[in-house]
Amino acid sequence: MRSPHVRTRTRVIGVLLTLALAIPLTVLATLAPSSSAGAATTPAGPKAAGVKLGYFTEWGVYDRNYHAKNLDTSGTAQKLTHINYAFGNVQGGRCTIGDSFAAIEKSYTADQSVDGVADTWDQPLRGNFNQLLKLKKKHPNLKILWSFGGWTWSGGFGQAMQNPEAFAQSCYDLVNDSRWQGLFDGIDLDWEYPNACGLSCDSSGPAVMKDMMQAFRAKFGDQLVTAAITADASDGGKIDKADYAGAAQYADWYNVMTYDFFGAWDAQGPTAPHSPLTSYDGIPIAAFNSDSAIQKLKGLGIPANKLLLGVGFYGRGWTGVTQAEPGGTATGPAPGKYEQGIDDYKELKGKCPATGTVAGTAYAHCGNQWWSYDTPQTIGGKMSYAKQQGLGGAFIWELSGDTADGELMTAVNNGLG
Repeated sequence: MRSPHVRTRTRVIGVLLTLALAIPLTVLATLAPSSSAGAATTPAGPKAAGVKLGYFTEWGVYDRNYHAKNLDTSGTAQKLTHINYAFGNVQGGRCTIGDSFAAIEKSYTADQSVDGVADTWDQPLRGNFNQLLKLKKKHPNLKILWSFGGWTWSGGFGQAMQNPEAFAQSCYDLVNDSRWQGLFDGIDLDWEYPNACGLSCDSSGPAVMKDMMQAFRAKFGDQLVTAAITADASDGGKIDKADYAGAAQYADWYNVMTYDFFGAWDAQGPTAPHSPLTSYDGIPIAAFNSDSAIQKLKGLGIPANKLLLGVGFYGRGWTGVTQAEPGGTATGPAPGKYEQGIDDYKELKGKCPATGTVAGTAYAHCGNQWWSYDTPQTIGGKMSYAKQQGLGGAFIWELSGDTADGELMTAVNNGLG
């Protein structure tokens, strides 16, 4: 894609060369194009340093009863550097609001509100957006990005990328809408997966990732532009399907989804940790681990400080399991509070405490159930790894899985320093 600024810069440079012999250098300096003139094509320098990012889900305000205030009362907000609000949708080639009731309409009473002030029926903005604005006021160093897509809502990216500039413009207009001015500091693009299959399949070609990030950097300028990306490091796997290396120059960082490697979608097992840090003897797929993903991405030339390590605040589990160690057979997914085969850490730590560790993460065998999840101790190990590898930091999917006093977020914060 050619930038509209390319030809302008060429003409300016030609004029400068013509006049160079006659005009003093001090004058030439005033004629030179400013850095902002090239903003549309200027790659992003590595900004990630000690990033502690958490995804806050839009739907968490319903069954999970998890609100912006919980980020404050748990002590989590003061330990985060960034929040990704998940998710906006991608429909008809455009970014759209996911659930407008939760985002901008839901009314909060005084006891539910971040600042203890109740919403009124006639105020122009309510919902999560207003509460997060209040959270930013209380924690002024906190940055918030609006994340679009996710597993369920990634199907619209392929159509949207038929016109990258129009797609980026629609997202910019929505993220920076005057109704919630000052809320968002940028955008996170969670396409699962460019030129590969997730819930649906895309066949846009490998260049689509680079094209997308270039278009969004051109439109968003100095605002944050990030992406959640696959951790499938297998030969011919999802990392190989798209130009993540070419796209990285336009991204502030990548959220590498180093979790959900294994789970009870394989109902009969073998049981395996869903977020192993490293490989281990008996792992069902050798390249399905965090370190393999990080090393493959670094090997492509992506700067380490543009990679964030993903940590799940939840576990995945099977039932019908008799073997305590990984690799056992099962009969199906274990029951979870909201969905089969998955449950929050705050639920699991009490009902099925960890009984062992493997590959830098924890597992638990209780009755006929087998679960894997991260604990404060294993998160400490993962944060040490992130620092040793020179990564930009870590991110969490997702914040509502933590305890009321934020013990996992405390481990992330302490581990990264």
